[in-house]
Amino acid sequence: MNDTLPDVKFLGFDVFGTVVDWRSGVARAAAPFLQKYGLEVDPFTFADEWRALYQPSMQQVRSGERPWVKLDVLNRGNLETVLSRHDADFGRIADAEIADLNRAWERLDPWPDSVEGLTRLKHRKAIGPLSNGHIAGMLNLARFGGLPWDVITGAEVTKSYKPMPQTYLRSAEAVGLAPYEVAMVAAHNDDLRAARAAGLRTIFIRRPAEHGPHQRTDLEPEEAWDVIAETLTQAADALGCN
Repeated sequence: MNDTLPDVKFLGFDVFGTVVDWRSGVARAAAPFLQKYGLEVDPFTFADEWRALYQPSMQQVRSGERPWVKLDVLNRGNLETVLSRHDADFGRIADAEIADLNRAWERLDPWPDSVEGLTRLKHRKAIGPLSNGHIAGMLNLARFGGLPWDVITGAEVTKSYKPMPQTYLRSAEAVGLAPYEVAMVAAHNDDLRAARAAGLRTIFIRRPAEHGPHQRTDLEPEEAWDVIAETLTQAADALGCN
């Protein structure tokens, strides 16, 4: 089986949405918490509201408005914002409970094709997150879901958040490769667009249920990415990984 990207030696993965189903996992973790404290919000709506603050909080770091902090710090602040929006009584909630809910992002199920696809891809390519997630979170997520990474790159390694070019370039540098020897694997066109601009190759994985049944974004590839696949196992086929 021929390899579509023979020069590529490392596959860097977007994780939240491309490899794991963040929405279902966060809703699952939130449901008993919301019920315990009488917060009348649907767990999936809660997950969506929390995720909606993800990019704005990172933009504060990207713009220099606030200094670099790891994603779990941003997630914790965003969680408190959403809880406040629903009139949570912080006097009744132990800090340890909020901290545990914040770790929902480290207990997310892989999509059904993810572990098999990653395992096959690893036969011929080095693989790892090129994610905005922090190292400890990526490690715990891998342990939870059986994700067979070789290495963790991305935001904490580079002290920057995608789509800043240094996140891609310094991740390539960290694994000792030129940008063209790295492929970004993502379900998000914006991520791939930024990776391509930095000189990386691109692999689009279609995840039409990432944002639930009414998803309107990233349903189709918006450019002629190097590889376009429905699943990670299909991507493994394209890269000649048995």
